Amino acid sequence: MENRENFKSRIGFIMTSAGCAIGLGNVWRFPFITGQYGGAAFVLFYLLFLVLLGAPIMIMEFAVGRASGKSAVRSFHQLEPKGSKWHIFGYFAAAGNYLLMMFYTTVAGWMFSYIFKSARGTFTGLNAEQIGGVFNTMLANPAEQLFWMALVIIIGFLICLGGLKNGVEKASTIIMTSLLFLMLVLVVRAVTLPGAGKGLAFYLKPDFSKMAQNGWGEVIFAAMGQSFFTLSLGIGALAIFGSYIGKEKALTGEALHIITLDTFVALMAGFIIFPACFAFGVNPGQGPGLIFITLPNIFNSMFLGRLWGTLFFVFMSFAALSTVIAVFENIIAFAMDRNGWSRKKAVIVNIILILLLSIPCTLGFNVWSGFVVPKLGNIQDIEDFIVSNNLLPLGSLLYLIFCTSRYGWGFDNFIEEANTGSGIKFPRILKFYVSCILPMIVLVIWAVGYLQKFILK
Repeated sequence: MENRENFKSRIGFIMTSAGCAIGLGNVWRFPFITGQYGGAAFVLFYLLFLVLLGAPIMIMEFAVGRASGKSAVRSFHQLEPKGSKWHIFGYFAAAGNYLLMMFYTTVAGWMFSYIFKSARGTFTGLNAEQIGGVFNTMLANPAEQLFWMALVIIIGFLICLGGLKNGVEKASTIIMTSLLFLMLVLVVRAVTLPGAGKGLAFYLKPDFSKMAQNGWGEVIFAAMGQSFFTLSLGIGALAIFGSYIGKEKALTGEALHIITLDTFVALMAGFIIFPACFAFGVNPGQGPGLIFITLPNIFNSMFLGRLWGTLFFVFMSFAALSTVIAVFENIIAFAMDRNGWSRKKAVIVNIILILLLSIPCTLGFNVWSGFVVPKLGNIQDIEDFIVSNNLLPLGSLLYLIFCTSRYGWGFDNFIEEANTGSGIKFPRILKFYVSCILPMIVLVIWAVGYLQKFILK
């Protein structure tokens, strides 16, 4: 097996880990959920839960990764008490990474496709219904979908083939820097639109009466769920990057840097979308169609709309690609750790495997569109449900128990690893919270997800 690489720089670690956390959940799901639940009041709860729920679990993933020096599939072997079976979870974590990519690569492909559609002027002169038709035509075309999905997979794995420092770290740093720059350009354009002030007021001025209309419980749960899912916790996707860093810095400060960057991107996405929606009289809470149908329509109405539309979808593609690269690095590390393969062999085998595994999702919108499970939906919905409603919350629960229970790695070992190095320390006083209260909150999130899916619908 090849020698294990480490990150070249701390900024590379932060950018790569943030790239994993920053994905379409930030720039696609966050704005429309904020729109549904009343703007700024929802954002306040989201930020609170990000620190209370997301940060401790992220620190635990990093600690398990750094202490073991292995990917999720082997880290539990290294740290579990003799005779225990924690290592079985490693295989569920690996399955979570594969399952996530089985549908995420398709959605990332849509973003890449829209860069070219926007640049070519496909949307110019079309009304909202016709733009919706462009999206539906793309979904109905298996060849087009397969092409873009395959392109995303090949680009992602070719970057990973360059290794951690020269491939993943370098590409993630360039992509994240470009993403932040593009975002700021788009924010300036959106907030200077005529009528943008109403969108900014909706986004920045808390209106708790709107929360009361939706029901406080539902809004708080939605904020809790978004803060939890946005970081892709629970499947070891971040643990791998912990295994690539040294002991110079304590892990709490590093996790907070990543969460801050993740939150900044989500908030900036709102500064692009809400002013644009209010400037053109569009409902910002209308769901995923906002990105593929409403926004191209808004760009049509702008001066230099083709340019702004193209830049927006470049930005969306970068957000998607940063996650793809990070998860592919995980998948490659699984193969190298478990089978002793070289990086090249792990890349070749997994390109073929991910291409094959991603086909059902792309065909689920056309050739296999008849395959629908009641209350779950099409193939993409089913794959998303398995990951988002099961593997992420239950995986996070297992990380929590492993790091706090005497039957696992244990709280003392976790604290020692998390607090090694300079910087912000994880407070020992939080032991009761992370070992008793937080696992119950995660269980409630998991259970309510099922209630909403199968009973309350």
